[in-house]
Amino acid sequence: MRGGVGWAAVVLLLAGCAAADVAPPPSAAVSSPPAAVPDVPGMAAESFRHRSDVAIGDSFQVRLTNTGTTPFTVTSVQLDSPGFAEVPVRELTQDFAPGRRYDLTARFGPVVCSASPDPVTARLTVSRDGGPAEQVRVPLAGPVLGEVHAELCRVEAVTDAAPVSVEGLAAAGDTVTGEVVLTRGPGADPVVVSALQRSVVLESALSVPLPATLAAGAAELRLPVVFRPATCDPHALAETKQPFVFPLLVEVGEGAPVPVPLPLDDGQRALLQDLLGRVCQG
Repeated sequence: MRGGVGWAAVVLLLAGCAAADVAPPPSAAVSSPPAAVPDVPGMAAESFRHRSDVAIGDSFQVRLTNTGTTPFTVTSVQLDSPGFAEVPVRELTQDFAPGRRYDLTARFGPVVCSASPDPVTARLTVSRDGGPAEQVRVPLAGPVLGEVHAELCRVEAVTDAAPVSVEGLAAAGDTVTGEVVLTRGPGADPVVVSALQRSVVLESALSVPLPATLAAGAAELRLPVVFRPATCDPHALAETKQPFVFPLLVEVGEGAPVPVPLPLDDGQRALLQDLLGRVCQG
């Protein structure tokens, strides 16, 4: 599964929710601690995320500080971690005088749950005081990418057991209706849906009693869903970065509930955007 916009956004949005009690998938275990990457003289870096990074989904910041006495220039940044598939280098130009600190925007790729995220490093192209360019790997302090990796792997474990889709969305007056569908994947554990949470601007409701169960041996579970505007406040509509993130709480077997975002495509999001326009401006 790709650790992209929808999945990563809900992971950080709901960090610390019920999924915090779930153990990482067994495939994420490693037999021995990974070798540490040595520090780079004159550089210190940590990872973190702005709210805008969470909204984008696969974005994070490399907060880099020149701790030495020689200026340097960074011309590219890329995450280097065995727990994420490689994504293209981001090119930039940022000068670092001694003591200066800047945030460099980077991306993480699809999660690799068979590997630990450690060691988490930033691969940088650097020229020192006008000298030739060189590549360095700077260790990234901070728990952010480890947390993202763990949460995305929890989501992947659930969606491997029962892939989630949204079907048949259509406008119906002041609502949009359709079905949330869970399809049986490998394994026979019961899969339980306990709640569907709203977004910032849209209510979402499943029109069946909850919890609802995809029983062992059943091929699919279909849950009618209704969306309606939760607010028409202009500020909320203009400022929200995640208008169409709807966490579905799903548990597999004896596991704790894991928030899985409804996977909406561009056409489905357009229907929901039209709903907001129709009701709030009509």
